[in-house]
Amino acid sequence: MAAHTLRGLCRPRLGLLAARFSQRAAAGTEYRSAYSLDKLYPPRQDGAAAASAPETQPAALDIPLARLTVSYCRSSGPGGQHVNKVNTKAEVRFHLASAEWIPEAARQKMASMHRNKINRAGELIVNSEESRYQMRNLAICLEKIRAMVTEATEKPKVVSKETTQKLIERVEKMNRERLRQKKIHSNIKQSRKADFD
Repeated sequence: MAAHTLRGLCRPRLGLLAARFSQRAAAGTEYRSAYSLDKLYPPRQDGAAAASAPETQPAALDIPLARLTVSYCRSSGPGGQHVNKVNTKAEVRFHLASAEWIPEAARQKMASMHRNKINRAGELIVNSEESRYQMRNLAICLEKIRAMVTEATEKPKVVSKETTQKLIERVEKMNRERLRQKKIHSNIKQSRKADFD
């Protein structure tokens, strides 16, 4: 009898939860992880929408997963039994010279900037073992690749002549002040010496 009463009490709550979930799904407010696929790979905008979008935000780089070689292995570090039996470390590699989805100038700059991450076959290797979840580590690897490409495509800031002149003057002033303080300290030390004549 008590079990039957408990079942009766739980059913309305389950119905309420299902109704709330369906309302959220209809409204588009259900929970989405930061690593969900629609956030990692946002849908492409057509030409009209892209033209009206503000230019302050750079376009997201589309990384073709078919061109990447993804492998998983056991992660190092703490984690007890879990870390010893689950392949959570993600390793992503791709041939840098033949990656057409990266601009040519950026590829050359990446090759010079990240030469310690490129093997003899010319593959750029990026790995992540920050998380204990495989998909999260894969997402971190893809984000690292995006950051590398963004860093390689950034143009260096042009420093004006006035700014350069101000920096030179500031350094010279600091050196003069340092030498003045050194001279004062030297005079104090000289005055402490006793004459034995």
